Amino acid sequence: MKSYWLRLDSGKTAIELRDAPMPEPGAGQILVHMRAAGLNRGELIVGHSVKAGGAAKAAGAEGAGEIAKLGAGVTGFKAGERVMGRCAGSFSEYSLIDAREAVPVPKNLSWEEAACVPLAFMVVHDMLIAQGRLRAGEWLLVTGISAGVGVAALQTAKALGAKVIGTSGSAEKLEKLKAMGLDLGIRTRSGDFAEAVMKATDGRGVNLVVNNVGGSVFAETIRALAYEGRHATVGYVDGVLKSEIDIEALHTKRLTLFGVSNRLRTAEQRSVTVRGFATDILPLIASGKIRPLIDRVFPFSELPAAKAYMESNAHLGKIAVRIDG
Repeated sequence: MKSYWLRLDSGKTAIELRDAPMPEPGAGQILVHMRAAGLNRGELIVGHSVKAGGAAKAAGAEGAGEIAKLGAGVTGFKAGERVMGRCAGSFSEYSLIDAREAVPVPKNLSWEEAACVPLAFMVVHDMLIAQGRLRAGEWLLVTGISAGVGVAALQTAKALGAKVIGTSGSAEKLEKLKAMGLDLGIRTRSGDFAEAVMKATDGRGVNLVVNNVGGSVFAETIRALAYEGRHATVGYVDGVLKSEIDIEALHTKRLTLFGVSNRLRTAEQRSVTVRGFATDILPLIASGKIRPLIDRVFPFSELPAAKAYMESNAHLGKIAVRIDG
């Protein structure tokens, strides 16, 4: 069985193809014949996915395929069924998925589209619905909106009836997102957008912020929040892990700040998000109201090229890898 692995090479994340034994599903697990997998920036960040002095790890964190075998105690699924889910080692011909993470693939999705749903849209459910409590008519601000999670947040927020402001360094990407419902695009990679946000919202500010960028724009996102606004930290691609906090604004505006990460959550806690996604967002995908945005599909043999493409920041939405085998 062919499988890609991540390792640290001269301080950077490298990908190598290996021969690996066929995995055997344990209790509560599903063996999936992978057909496609989604590529995510987080797994390529040194210190997040791979660590200095650590062993190589199986690459990939989400995918879709056909069930090959069920582990003991698994119910509600059958061999041959199309499923998608978050899982370790998805860039492989076969992977194991915790049955609590597996979701049936809607008939209207291709393998590549299905593979790019789990991580982005489950994160979006966590930050927009479960924690963010975004409602119709409210304003959402997404920094770095052109990445996979940002685009999924835009699509879901519009389906919920919210208005969306997004920042990006690319005017071309913002223009494309306007066709998907983006109400205001602000071309910037710096923390200089609060004034434009306030103007667009008649001086009130946004009700929810999704910060994909990190500490370099954190203070500005606080300035852009409305009374009783909520702030989700979902990433820090800028590598800036510290920022000033306006304590007075936090206090007087009664702000809520929360993180969106699965790193310390238990399997059962993660499964709560899976069930919430299946209830609130999956029907919107199945009906075609939300369609995953795939920028480019790479063949399995070209995963290193897909990694390089992601690192070039040229993509809009998600990058998928087709797995034939």
